Amino acid sequence: MLIQIHLNRLVVHACHGVYPQEQSVGADFFVTLLCDVDVSESAFEDDLIDGTVSYGDLARSIRDEMKRPSHLLEHVAMRVGRRLLREQPRIRHLRLRIEKQMPPIGMLLDGAGVEIELSAPV
Repeated sequence: MLIQIHLNRLVVHACHGVYPQEQSVGADFFVTLLCDVDVSESAFEDDLIDGTVSYGDLARSIRDEMKRPSHLLEHVAMRVGRRLLREQPRIRHLRLRIEKQMPPIGMLLDGAGVEIELSAPV
């Protein structure tokens, strides 16, 4: 049975950006994940984690991948998404949003980011 698992606005401090200060000081990023997961009966009936995906494992994988610096959030998002699909074969489809808090663009802006959707290979 397919269910949706979501992580809302996981906060990760990381060094992504094209400007030197972004690469050295970093910023806070908010990561939101929504994924369609093929959950087995063992999760529903027997209360076993093996039948689903642990959101703790998802959060740790996201955090670890976010710690690798990149210039572009597009690049980061694709790395994170591909890693989650590779590590969690129960994920069928995911939507991932990465938002940089208060990006340095010379104007007051709460946040800016990217959102991608990926599906597991069939």
